[in-house]
Amino acid sequence: MRRPTVKAGRPRLSPSLTPFGYNTPVRRSTGPFTRSAFTLVELLVVIGIIAVLLAILLPALSRARSASRRANCLSNLHQIGLAIHDYANANNGCIPYGPDAPPFTATNFYPTTGSVTSLISLESGGPVGLGLMLDAQLANCKRVLFCPDADQEVNADQELAKVGTKQAQADYYYRHASGGQLYWPPGTDHLKLANLGLNSNDVLIRALAFDANYLADGYVAVYGVWQRTYHHRQTVNVLYSDGHAVAIDNHKDPYTVDARSDPRNSFAKILEVFEALDKMP
Repeated sequence: MRRPTVKAGRPRLSPSLTPFGYNTPVRRSTGPFTRSAFTLVELLVVIGIIAVLLAILLPALSRARSASRRANCLSNLHQIGLAIHDYANANNGCIPYGPDAPPFTATNFYPTTGSVTSLISLESGGPVGLGLMLDAQLANCKRVLFCPDADQEVNADQELAKVGTKQAQADYYYRHASGGQLYWPPGTDHLKLANLGLNSNDVLIRALAFDANYLADGYVAVYGVWQRTYHHRQTVNVLYSDGHAVAIDNHKDPYTVDARSDPRNSFAKILEVFEALDKMP
């Protein structure tokens, strides 16, 4: 019996056997690229490489974001400095000052006229310190009174909404006079921007505002006093009377107000930091 002839150039097909007999022959590929998916080992290697890259990049991205926020804080202080200069030009050379302090209460954070303060409004809602510029010099940029790199959550819009009705705080201490005690005569001895005078160490007064770093024990929260820090306490941003703002190293907390052991002397401690900053560049 004569065998069928196989045409040249066509590969021989191998039938595949199933329980029901022979089905359609399957062509077996012998080319060099036959796989269409990763193996488990290859997938794990790729995941490991991605994890290593993320571990390298995420801290760098976090530092970049933090540096950007610190720069925005410096920009805020610079704008506040411009506003103070504009205020002085319109007010016979005087920086924003006052008003008169209301009667003392345990929840009043402005116990004496001219005391160093982070307030922008009093318990009555009246503007105080930097808050005196909210209706004019800072009318279109009120949020510059709040640091974008706060370590605790601060709602700037909520604080600004209090102005006019109740006590509100900004994120910067402001030094509009020499008040640094709980009970202190009104400090009106250095209101002129061009001649702020000398501090208690006979050094020229230069520092006007800085990040309101304040360490407090939890028990004073009943009086509305909370711990507030900025930039992870690594730097402190400062505004000087000539209008420039600068970041100063604060790793060892030399410019952090630590009131945990003696909250009654908070104002004196704040003034001490201002006077230490007077000596900085």
